[in-house]
Amino acid sequence: MAVEAIAKEAEILKPRNDEREYRRIVLPNNLQVLLISDPKTDKCSTSMDVRVGSFSDPDGLEGLAHFLEHMLFYASEKYPLEDSYSKYITEHGGSTNAFTASEHTNYYFDVNPDCFEEALDRFAQFFIKPLMSADATTREIKAVDSENQKNLLSDVWRMNQLQKHLSVKDHPFHKFSTGNWDTLDVRPKERGLDTRQELLRFYNENYSANLMHLVVYSKDSLEKSENMVRSKFQEIRNTDRSSISFTGQPCDSESLQILVKAVPIKQGHKLRFVWPVTPGIRHYEEGPSRYLGHLIGHEGEGSLFFILKKLGWATSLSAGESDWTCEFAFFKVVIDLTDAGHDHFEDIVALLFKYIQLLQQSGPSQWIFDELAAICETSFHYQDKIRPIDYVVNVAFNMQFYPPRDWLVASSLPSKFNPKIIQSALEELSPYNVRIFWESTKFEGLTDSTEPWYGTAYSVERLAGSTIQQWIEKAPKENLHLPVPNVFIPTDLSLRTVSEPIKLPVLLRKTPYSRLWYKPDTAFSTPKAFVKIDFNCPFSGSSPESEVLTEIFTRLLMDYLNEYAYDAQIAGLYYGITNTDFGFQVTVVGYNHKLKILLETVIQQIAKFEVKPERFAVIKELVTKEYQNLKFQQPYQQAMYNCSLVLQDQTWPWTDELEILPHLDVENLAKFYPLMLSRTFLECYVAGNLEPKEAESIIQHIEDVFFKAPNPVSQAMFASQFMTNRIVKLERGINYVYSAEGLNPSDENSALVHYIQVHQDDFKLNVKLQLFALIAKQPAFHQLRSVEQLGYITVLMQRNDSGIRGVQFIIQSNVKGPGQIDLRVESFLKMFEIKLYEMSSDEFKSNVNTLIEMKLEKHKNLREESGFYWREISDGTLKFDRRECEVAALKQLTQQELIDFFNEHIKCGAPGKKSMSVRVYGSAHSSEFEADKSLTAETEFVQIEDIFSFRRSRPLYGSLRGCFGHMKL
Repeated sequence: MAVEAIAKEAEILKPRNDEREYRRIVLPNNLQVLLISDPKTDKCSTSMDVRVGSFSDPDGLEGLAHFLEHMLFYASEKYPLEDSYSKYITEHGGSTNAFTASEHTNYYFDVNPDCFEEALDRFAQFFIKPLMSADATTREIKAVDSENQKNLLSDVWRMNQLQKHLSVKDHPFHKFSTGNWDTLDVRPKERGLDTRQELLRFYNENYSANLMHLVVYSKDSLEKSENMVRSKFQEIRNTDRSSISFTGQPCDSESLQILVKAVPIKQGHKLRFVWPVTPGIRHYEEGPSRYLGHLIGHEGEGSLFFILKKLGWATSLSAGESDWTCEFAFFKVVIDLTDAGHDHFEDIVALLFKYIQLLQQSGPSQWIFDELAAICETSFHYQDKIRPIDYVVNVAFNMQFYPPRDWLVASSLPSKFNPKIIQSALEELSPYNVRIFWESTKFEGLTDSTEPWYGTAYSVERLAGSTIQQWIEKAPKENLHLPVPNVFIPTDLSLRTVSEPIKLPVLLRKTPYSRLWYKPDTAFSTPKAFVKIDFNCPFSGSSPESEVLTEIFTRLLMDYLNEYAYDAQIAGLYYGITNTDFGFQVTVVGYNHKLKILLETVIQQIAKFEVKPERFAVIKELVTKEYQNLKFQQPYQQAMYNCSLVLQDQTWPWTDELEILPHLDVENLAKFYPLMLSRTFLECYVAGNLEPKEAESIIQHIEDVFFKAPNPVSQAMFASQFMTNRIVKLERGINYVYSAEGLNPSDENSALVHYIQVHQDDFKLNVKLQLFALIAKQPAFHQLRSVEQLGYITVLMQRNDSGIRGVQFIIQSNVKGPGQIDLRVESFLKMFEIKLYEMSSDEFKSNVNTLIEMKLEKHKNLREESGFYWREISDGTLKFDRRECEVAALKQLTQQELIDFFNEHIKCGAPGKKSMSVRVYGSAHSSEFEADKSLTAETEFVQIEDIFSFRRSRPLYGSLRGCFGHMKL
């Protein structure tokens, strides 16, 4: 397949199935722009990438670039009302965000098409005349500090900063980039600096049009888009600021050939091998990093991971280039170790370098490169459409680094086989050039240093390359070898013709054993399919033991299939086996050509399952650590978990499951597996580039395997055995409170989930709830986060538990305890009540139209569409035309009906209101825990002391699934 150059005026390579038009323009102020015209889009989107990031932070003002990114959202001279930009975007069906990287900062939004021009004008003001008031400056430093607070106990952030800390001190890679109250307020004041003045100076010096790249994705023609962009962005100042490049290397001889032992927060052991390498961007068409990542990260037979897994030493391995700029890059290999692997550190180091030596000695392989290039080319030409907001961010980033021809491609199409460049990259992965970071909780108390920003305990030892060479000589004698040709590469990419267009899923087939829903591809024209088989097993969710055994069973299946299915994954065919509340699910998605081969192998593995004792031990250890690490979840995640535990009947707390784990053995699973599958019903969904008869034959085959063999594994389920999720019905007019202390004593943050339960699935009530959530979302964020600065995580969102609808405020804070946050939520609802009553009819109509447009937004790809329809099947609602029905309900809705809905279900003190506050108290507010509980007893709140007694005492909503296996056609 040759890559075709289309859109000649811009000479931009694009996928052959991409119908969008592209045009590159450069404004008089030197702003580079890519215009994208997509007449079919439901959302318009824009991204601006500015070539300045945290590497440019002045010394002593760590986090200034990140802080500026926050501040540009506040206001501008043209639109001086605070937060009016975000308000406009949210009220018109959109979303907005930004991020700061080391050498660039990206701002982006999406919005409904009819409001795009004004949204674009508001966005342009970020870069023309932003207002950064003194009051907003102080408040937003608190938001940056809160953002940093939530990261302090995250191993990802901690280990990333440790790698930076152990680099050359005068290289910007060494810096702390997030910022906090100390770096942006306390220290500058001590030095007589005004942070706001420094912020303005930083903006004026660095935000120049010639350092910016803009992507505009619109429904309009290229001509119309060009006129709009020229009029709105030409005022951005161009100071001809030269592009800032940071020369020099972040690692010198002192920071190489080192072994760093570090203590993580979470249980487990991890090895990170880090080499400074030549940036792959310099040879992106030759793709040396991709080639090496492909081989070192391979999981098929003979690979490094295959051997480590066989020895019981590793549970995952990844390899590839990261943290790259045009001047430097790192190649990293990350291995998650078992306890046994932790004890074989030297052997693992030796095996990795032995595999690298094998690659060096065998030399770059033409056939491996060609196979990889072919996979990449198919992937590029048949890529799924993604949300415009994600697309523009990716492309704006690419514009900073690649010539216009490759703005859409970036480094995803290696096309020039150059053995010399690959060999040269291989030589860089030397024992004399490596940094090894070894993380384990076993190092606690054995370290001698502390990283200053996150407080990570670590110690550094010299590890000479010659020592590693000695380990290599003593390495275990294992048969490491290169992969064999990939049998899963699709060669039939033809599209099936659909005789009659089926717009919604249909019930294609029903037997006592299964039910098959089918939906051909009528929208995406890609040679891909989606298959989901849901095994409903009544014995699977009947106790904490059975739930844990089901999880170990699904993990073991994935473990057994890994080396076989890895080639399929590389070739764009993905599968997953996951446990559910009442059984497990098999999902296969990707190119349809060889999908049946993979699926049949998965089904065979399930039907012939045996427990391998050595793999059982590894998976049990992995699952145990995951359960142990749940106590390190963010407080808001703990609050959300507790909320679900209160509401969802027949669910078991993870603490019970953790208690059971040590006592489970091979024998337990060997006995449980046949019992679990003895009675089952298959709920199936097949969609995409498959004909009805193909879908039926897939399910017929699965039925034959499980139910029709000489000694069948399964029998049909009895009607009495169907299990469904039931949700607790809260009492009208009562505010429930469930309080718990945070599980991690080191975490200062507290959290609140303020949940309001409203109704069981009903189109008219759904749209009233959705409209309330749309109208209240931005005011809640503005008041509770921007003005009151309760915390970085402040969200108002809808909640749907198996068709039971509600709304929830989720807030995490280190400045106020959950009881105080709860009062602020109540106070906000009182403020919002006035806003709702005063809303003009035009504003009401505008919000209704926004919600209608959001509902009519088309699915972007097969996976997204299938997820939407599967939710209808799994909830039992089966309202496949939900969006059209809800749009019809919205068109009938009056403003008074919305007010009546608010007064009945949401308003403070409403007699029909059903609410529950789930509070998690962090260490900063632990003294308030008991005080709040006694205070609650004296107020209108009803304290939930024991979740399970509460659940038993409450009525449940009826399940929408009913007895689905025996539903009449």
